[in-house]
Amino acid sequence: MNRRTLFCILLTIMVLTAGCAVQTEETSGGGEEIHMTEDGEYYTFQDVEGNSYEAPLLSDVPQCTYDFDHLKTDETTGHKSFKDEKNGVTARFGIDVSEFQGEEIDWKQVKDSGVEFVIIRLGYRAYGDSGELVLDAMYEQNIQGALEAGLDVGVYFFSQAVNAVEAVEEAEFVLDHLSPYEITGPVVYDTEEIKWDTARTDNNTKQEFTNFCKVFCDTVEHAGYESMIYSNMKWMAFTLDMSELSEYDFWYADYHEIPQCPYDYKIWQYSEEGVVPGINANVDLNLWFEKEEKSK
Repeated sequence: MNRRTLFCILLTIMVLTAGCAVQTEETSGGGEEIHMTEDGEYYTFQDVEGNSYEAPLLSDVPQCTYDFDHLKTDETTGHKSFKDEKNGVTARFGIDVSEFQGEEIDWKQVKDSGVEFVIIRLGYRAYGDSGELVLDAMYEQNIQGALEAGLDVGVYFFSQAVNAVEAVEEAEFVLDHLSPYEITGPVVYDTEEIKWDTARTDNNTKQEFTNFCKVFCDTVEHAGYESMIYSNMKWMAFTLDMSELSEYDFWYADYHEIPQCPYDYKIWQYSEEGVVPGINANVDLNLWFEKEEKSK
């Protein structure tokens, strides 16, 4: 008997015996808590600081279907792996880097250690008043080294767009600096909260943040690249209109042992304190979920 079936049985019993408004809880395939109220389904989650939140579960957004009973963690390295043969879902192990990982990355050693893909920060827009577009100081060296080592490479850009024109400008900045290279990974739009400081985007509305995601992703897709949106659970629950972004892939950041997101995503960033041979600094660790296509 699966969890949802058991939940439905228990819910029915409670309704029949109590004859009043019902509130009960269950845990889905991920780490989020889902509970039913008179207003529908809600889920709870925690942010990186341990603060708890509740948000409505959107029925029109594709749901996460990964069975995390198949998630394994290497006790020595802390690296995670995932292989669900029954459902044909496996995950590739990867990292993401920027200038903060330093100048001396041995990309061959990174590849030989088992890393299969890397997402490299291409650049960012300054979050102060200037809003200057800046190329990551190590972008050129990182992308050349990673490609030469035979890794699958994607890139990301940290956005501070405050209008659609700036979102297009950011996408074109990325495309200009990608043109000398052939990548196989996604081009990722990274929009986040600036904690403990003010930012250009503090007055952006939910609809604006959502529209800028679409503008950036549509621009890079028109140029022939795969797009993706980087986000965490708080941002997905309260800042983005997920119902308008269901056609886009997500790179989801969550440092809990089991990801809390109830919605579908392609990549899970599960640690910012990873250790990988060839890099003399902590690095973000990721799993990229891929589902086998069933033959007809």
